[in-house]
Amino acid sequence: MKNNNELKRGLEQKHITLMSLGAAIGVGLFLGSASAIKVAGPAILIGYMIGGLAMFFIMRALGEMAVQKPVAGSFSRYAREYMSPVFGFLTGWNYWFIWVVTCMAEITAVGIYMEYWYPGVPRWIWALAALVIMSLVNLIAVKVYGELEFWFALIKIVTIIFMIVVGVGMIVFGLGNGGIAVGISNLWSHGGFFANGWSGVLLAMQMIMFAYLGIEMIGVTAGEVKDPAKALTKAIDNVFWRILIFYVGALFVIMSIYPWTEIGLKGSPFVMTFEKLGIPYAAGIINFVVLTAALSS
Repeated sequence: MKNNNELKRGLEQKHITLMSLGAAIGVGLFLGSASAIKVAGPAILIGYMIGGLAMFFIMRALGEMAVQKPVAGSFSRYAREYMSPVFGFLTGWNYWFIWVVTCMAEITAVGIYMEYWYPGVPRWIWALAALVIMSLVNLIAVKVYGELEFWFALIKIVTIIFMIVVGVGMIVFGLGNGGIAVGISNLWSHGGFFANGWSGVLLAMQMIMFAYLGIEMIGVTAGEVKDPAKALTKAIDNVFWRILIFYVGALFVIMSIYPWTEIGLKGSPFVMTFEKLGIPYAAGIINFVVLTAALSS
């Protein structure tokens, strides 16, 4: 007999892969990374690798359970069945609370970003509009929601790839720097690679692990994926390495181009990089990208 409570499986592998990437690559990378760099210095790269390794083991474990039992509820359901109802209850409500707080922070950020173009409009209007629109998007067919998340995430990913590519051009060939290669000496020329010691890395781990929040979406969407055994396996194998490359690669390029002590003093490091290349309206472009990040992360 068919279970009427089962969710409709309308998501494909491309949807869950980009949803996880989009959720994990958010405002924390485009703006918040400057704060983490200030705390840990260039050694923040080690911190992201350690955090990525931890997420790898978590995702492998979650992936095994999701493939074996692709149901709605994900890890709260698994905690309830394999540990105890109390663990399931606490896990589910804790996860709900995390995303409620995060979503409120994100829609507040939308108001701040829209103020860049419309300074005369109160922020709360944009925040309320974002809340209503995203609530409606979540109520429509899951496939449509997956497509919207797919394209929002793609905007962020293309921006990061472009920044990494042109950044490597600056480091190796002196692109945007009069043909003089920037090199990577900035990684150790301002107090050393471990400028703030291991204590700085440990203090930054809170921000680092928060930045990885969202990668677990692969497991959360297991109950709505077509052919979960195939789609989840490929998505989990792909997402981890891509996120690690995007985070570590982007920050490696940024800290090679600029002394880490200057990052954050002039706004987003992404804006700084685009402006150095002479790209017009760099601040506006990044503001738009970060706006999509706030709506989809």
